Amino acid sequence: MKWNLRMVAAQRDIWRPTQLQTAFQEVGFSPSLSKVAALWSNKPITVRLEDLDKICAALDCTVADLMEAEPQQHQAERDQPQQRAVGQQRDGSSVRPVPRSGGNARRGLPPN
Repeated sequence: MKWNLRMVAAQRDIWRPTQLQTAFQEVGFSPSLSKVAALWSNKPITVRLEDLDKICAALDCTVADLMEAEPQQHQAERDQPQQRAVGQQRDGSSVRPVPRSGGNARRGLPPN
């Protein structure tokens, strides 16, 4: 997901986290300045639905304005070849070592 909070805020002439905090307080949403700054500068890992609703109310926008799906990123991840363990074949089965014949004739079989 792409987080567009700064773009949506800029469209409403909000350029700083302190201005955003003021807009939040007008709708009864009072997160700390550090939380507002984190929302402002980073893509959040999680956002409570209640908080998302208040953010949309403060900025007069929709969830679709704030978040944008990026399916091409998942497509690229899916198209990358998967890493395999050493000795693992493409079908997922593993290759078992086979003892060599010949060589040192005095050598016996390993113990069970």
